[in-house]
Amino acid sequence: MNIDAQQHPAPEHRRPDGVSDTTVEALGGLSKALETAERARGALYTFHQLTGSADLALDDAVRLLREAGHEEQAGRVEREILGRNVIPGHWTFQIVEAYNATYYRPFQQIEQEIRQELAEGRDHLYEAEMKEARRTRHHPDHTARPAT
Repeated sequence: MNIDAQQHPAPEHRRPDGVSDTTVEALGGLSKALETAERARGALYTFHQLTGSADLALDDAVRLLREAGHEEQAGRVEREILGRNVIPGHWTFQIVEAYNATYYRPFQQIEQEIRQELAEGRDHLYEAEMKEARRTRHHPDHTARPAT
């Protein structure tokens, strides 16, 4: 790609004909909301992994309590905490699965469908237009797109 081509956004980052400013802004808001849900999902996976790690760490704690002669306390941790549901009926993987099925995947699907209906499926139009408005033309570190 020549340097002149880098000065124009890629076709997939250009607004299709007839798409209004308000539509681009609305799609940007929808995308931002999905990105926030992505972050929440990441936090949920962090919660899942940290809780699982804590539960696995109990194995050593129980073993050490027994080695130290504290059988009653080791048994109590084993019975009451080890493998315990984090909310009634659920381990963390079940919470993650429910979030994905009930909220995340439907949100992702709706966002994709609406982008397809309103903007030929083009993603990040709002951000691409913001980049165009903010970059310095013909500056080597402000190209519209990467060289290929």
